[in-house]
Amino acid sequence: MADMDNKAAIREFILENISESSVGDDDDIFERGLVRSMFVMQLVLFAEQEFAISVTGDDLQFDNFRTVNRIDGLITRKLAAA
Repeated sequence: MADMDNKAAIREFILENISESSVGDDDDIFERGLVRSMFVMQLVLFAEQEFAISVTGDDLQFDNFRTVNRIDGLITRKLAAA
């Protein structure tokens, strides 16, 4: 899946779970109050299922899930390491 496709899928998932109609690639969804901290677990499950990766150990840092770009970065690193 290409980088832009990853971001589109991530953005679509986030938008399905918030009341906003848009979210920028660098918007901190937690800082903006768009989601609560427990949403990070939904993001982990989404990333694992959508991109067939395993999010483990050091990947589970909150900062990896703050923005579309950071989530995409994590997914890209995991796919490259596979």
